Amino acid sequence: MNALLAEITAIVGPSHLLEGDDVSTRRDDWMQGTPCRARAIVRPADAEQLSRVMAACHRARQPVVPHGGLTGLVGGGVASSDELAISLERMNQIDAIDPISGTLTVQAGTPLQRVQEAAAEAGMQFALDLGARGSCTVGGNIATNAGGVRVIRYGMMREQVLGLEAVLADGTQASSMNHMLKNNAGYDLKQLFIGSAGTLGIVTRAVLKLKPQQPAMQTAMVACDTFNDLTALLQYVRQALGEQLAAFEVMWHNHYALLTEESGRHTPPLATNAAFYVLIETLGSDQEATAQRFESVIERAFENGHISDAVIANATHQRKRLWAIREDIEGLLHHLNPHFTFDVSLPIPEMEHYARTLEEQVAQRWPDGRIVVFGHLGDGNLHITVTTGHPDDVALADDKLAVEALVYLPLAAMGGSVSAEHGIGLDKRAYLHLSRTSAEITLMRTLKQALDPHALLNRHKILPDEEP
Repeated sequence: MNALLAEITAIVGPSHLLEGDDVSTRRDDWMQGTPCRARAIVRPADAEQLSRVMAACHRARQPVVPHGGLTGLVGGGVASSDELAISLERMNQIDAIDPISGTLTVQAGTPLQRVQEAAAEAGMQFALDLGARGSCTVGGNIATNAGGVRVIRYGMMREQVLGLEAVLADGTQASSMNHMLKNNAGYDLKQLFIGSAGTLGIVTRAVLKLKPQQPAMQTAMVACDTFNDLTALLQYVRQALGEQLAAFEVMWHNHYALLTEESGRHTPPLATNAAFYVLIETLGSDQEATAQRFESVIERAFENGHISDAVIANATHQRKRLWAIREDIEGLLHHLNPHFTFDVSLPIPEMEHYARTLEEQVAQRWPDGRIVVFGHLGDGNLHITVTTGHPDDVALADDKLAVEALVYLPLAAMGGSVSAEHGIGLDKRAYLHLSRTSAEITLMRTLKQALDPHALLNRHKILPDEEP
């Protein structure tokens, strides 16, 4: 190991290979906040340095773990003491913006928020948006196929990437920096790396797709008394708002009440007696026309009986206060400790029964337990937080396995997924078979073996029982 570290130091420079306290003072898992245990952290300046680092690691059969913004929630960036962490934090430049073609070329370590701001300065927008925008990076967004709050309109990260560049396990630089919307010249190789969590290659640059700016934004929070009202509302606003509908985010009563009335963290904009609360947001080009259309749709939803209460944000600060309730994940986890978090997808008609059954099962098994549910309903994605009410170190491992069984096992019969947008990581690999067939998993192993035969790249993060 010492000889390898000396070789890597010669490539990246002494100040960019971190060891000892410089490693342990960092964390590699946002949810647990545990110290990074990697043998060292390597910080290459560009793809060429990374290529040389990976070639050296390949010769030494040294496993590595790519690090982006480290905002993941499934242990995808966790490194063990015999692994090296490869941080892309120095590779953080926006290389080019082409408003005419609608593209932005960026290095993988660039935070999402900087990409959004650069696009806005050019009179465009980058459509992906999520609460961790200030910390998460483009490379991490690509590696996890990030979703966020505007999937209902723009799709996931996969739909925002035109081309990319990646370094393979042996140091090969695989460049597919396509700038065109149409390119059917053979396999679309970028798709191998999008959503692969750094297990097939480390993304170093990307060509992102930009959209025209939509400066006219309208936001409302509405209350629904029943799940039938909720789904009827979704159908109605999809039809009535059409392409302007940008977000349809739902909070179950247990989420909304906890973060407002119960905790006091947020002033409730609506009374806390409804079953469901929805953030509806539209984006358009004309402020007056967008506002009129939006207000008309909300009024008609009242008349149709889809909603029982509503508040429309009339200013930016009001919009931020509404969204703060939905995005206050830190507050949620603070009041549900210890907690287990889940990100699942399932058919929308199954959601009410699934969530209610889970709540009943948790309450029956753990008298002090509770669940909180919110999610991107229009995308079929629910985020669930469960606490058993036990102190942090009491039966935690057993509780975790029991809760996971309650959450994951019913999904197979529904055709759901154990991971809607967070990926597999260490946390979900044992449950991959619930959402993928044996043939699919075999094909995944074939791809991994072909691109990383020695299992050096982010090992054990997707495939169960992975061996080099």
